[in-house]
Amino acid sequence: MFDRIKAVIFDLDGTLVDSMGLWRDIDIEFLRARGIEYKDDLQEKIEGMSFTETAVFCKNYYHLTESVEELKEIWNRMAENKYRYEVALKPGIMGFLEELKKRGIKMGIATSNSKELIAAVNEAYHFDRYISCIVTSCSVNKGKPAPDVYLEAARQLGVSPEECLVFEDIVKGIEAGKNAGMQVCGVEDSFSAGQRERKKELSDYYIESYDEVRQLLA
Repeated sequence: MFDRIKAVIFDLDGTLVDSMGLWRDIDIEFLRARGIEYKDDLQEKIEGMSFTETAVFCKNYYHLTESVEELKEIWNRMAENKYRYEVALKPGIMGFLEELKKRGIKMGIATSNSKELIAAVNEAYHFDRYISCIVTSCSVNKGKPAPDVYLEAARQLGVSPEECLVFEDIVKGIEAGKNAGMQVCGVEDSFSAGQRERKKELSDYYIESYDEVRQLLA
């Protein structure tokens, strides 16, 4: 798995932290306050979109009166404390990050989330001890499954795409890594359990826990 790999790039939600489920609760609360019924296909509709793309979609889809920037601010406010105090780590991740650091393998984050919520979760877990670059999909032309966010992360890390190994938890994220010409390891996550077989088909590797890959480096 790590032959010729000089950098590892992680998605954030569902990959580094177990946070995907909290967005369902936020979406329900947000829509209910506006008299709108939440439907379970919402996450499927917005999967892979950047934070900004999601705001544009929801504004148009639900005919919301708030501006795109106002929507992003509301969602950041609703989620900030959850990311700072409630979101749990994915199993085995900190040990894996330590092992990568010991080996001198560069690390980055390529996420559809906002920079504000990345900052909040970093306060809890101090990923900046390991991570050299953080790229959000809002800072590139297109969100996942386009390769833009992963290609930009590789550029900032100073490595070629073929020297990168991506860890991702959803289909469109896996597709983004593959579209960037990178190897991809799918990560088990209960939120995307319905995608499990498709994730395994698309990925070069698949793990239930980061303890599995840490052992490959030990």
